[in-house]
Amino acid sequence: MRRRSLIKGLVPALLTPVGLYAEVYLSREQARAILLPGSVKHSPVTLTKEQKKAIESASDVRVRSLEIDAWKSSDGSWLIFDNVLGKHEFIDIAFAINSRGQAKGVEILTYRETYGGEVRNPKWRAQFHGKTSADRLKLDKDIQNISGATLSSSHITAGVKRLLHTWDLVLKNL
Repeated sequence: MRRRSLIKGLVPALLTPVGLYAEVYLSREQARAILLPGSVKHSPVTLTKEQKKAIESASDVRVRSLEIDAWKSSDGSWLIFDNVLGKHEFIDIAFAINSRGQAKGVEILTYRETYGGEVRNPKWRAQFHGKTSADRLKLDKDIQNISGATLSSSHITAGVKRLLHTWDLVLKNL
């Protein structure tokens, strides 16, 4: 009888997918209200191969997709929904940049790792405020690292750097 109970308890545990974890912190609409309140217009952009190469060259960060989910406000600010790799899974972010090319803010929408969520700390994310494509954005130099979230910190920093160069090379001209 005990063996059957043990087997009945183990079978569901063994069939449950391991590693599936996601913490949804903000919806896109909530992030938009925080980062770019007011009227915005959905302005998706498709990069050309030349633009992709230019962004990669300028930022030294790989561009994984030619599609940019961008929203533009009447004052020339932009909101971009993007994702970066954490340690193993993607982190969905929202990034806002003003009409002068300065970062307005970064919000974490969905975090799929089981640890390293400290990148949601407002104080850590505030380090990006005012940064432009002219800033180096190096982890441990310009942006503080978070112990236990090193890869997430590094990849969010690289993602912001890439998006700043995307604005500089593509979006500011639209």
